Amino acid sequence: MTTPESDDERRAKGLPPAPKLPGEEPEPVAPPKPVEVSFWLWVTSGVVFIVGYAIIFFARDRIIDSVIKGNTSSAVNPDQIRSGTTVLLAVLLVGAVSFAAMYVLFAYKARQGTRSARTVLVFLMAITVLFQVALPFSSLVTLVATLVGLIALALLFLPKVTAYFPKVGRAKP
Repeated sequence: MTTPESDDERRAKGLPPAPKLPGEEPEPVAPPKPVEVSFWLWVTSGVVFIVGYAIIFFARDRIIDSVIKGNTSSAVNPDQIRSGTTVLLAVLLVGAVSFAAMYVLFAYKARQGTRSARTVLVFLMAITVLFQVALPFSSLVTLVATLVGLIALALLFLPKVTAYFPKVGRAKP
């Protein structure tokens, strides 16, 4: 009888961890310290994003007032501005919650040594940076969250943790 492959051996081949039967305990994961720190920074970044966009959402009256004062179009009335801005800020808050959930999910997968999770986190952070730069609805709090996320991402690409994320080789025919 052959011994089953460990999760590390499967990961080195580019395979996911072996499926567990109900009631089986998963193998403990021992990531390198930078990967562990990165995970907690991703969690922190997500929480700070939610707080930042919640602050913006609850300060919407000031934002709406400034947009109404700056409105030069007679085709748009204050009620339309009020309604549209409220919806936009609510969508941004829901988006922040969604991104925070994805940060935590993929940071958890990266903590388990999944190389593709790092790639997904790169794309999530690129989208986050674009939104922070392009949208006028960022604040110091959301910029701090972005900075924390960038630090977390950098930790996943340090030279001493690259062995924890093995490159998947192509199968030879």
